[in-house]
Amino acid sequence: MDWHLKTFSELTTSELYQILNERNRIFIVEQACPFQDIDDKDQDCYHLFTEKDGQIIAYLRIVPEGVIYPELSLGRIIVKKEYRKQGIAREMIDKAIQFSIDELHPKKIKLQAQVQAKGLYERFGFKDVSEPYLEDDIPHVDMILEI
Repeated sequence: MDWHLKTFSELTTSELYQILNERNRIFIVEQACPFQDIDDKDQDCYHLFTEKDGQIIAYLRIVPEGVIYPELSLGRIIVKKEYRKQGIAREMIDKAIQFSIDELHPKKIKLQAQVQAKGLYERFGFKDVSEPYLEDDIPHVDMILEI
């Protein structure tokens, strides 16, 4: 699987459109969660994604330290429904962690995990640092990976 890692300014208009479309499809429509996905943070992030047949099928953003949290964070992690349970999310998260360590040198990586996906992140060594809470009516927990 070929992965692309780009800054916001390196994204083509087609890539940006597909990314925002998939994020809206999953976070707003599929999860029935009407919230503003575009948060003025994307411009400061790295965008990791893979495509199949010209369509983006998996995506996440790497948020540098100080943009949202004091720690570097991973967010907006999505895999199109028909490509889930195939190891794509694991491969993508592994690539994001390795890039972050090699290029950005964080001491910690943070994420807000949906409780139902917590096990995926625990495989990489992420640990709970909060009690479960509701974010847009979906149970979440904050997790940290110590580097």
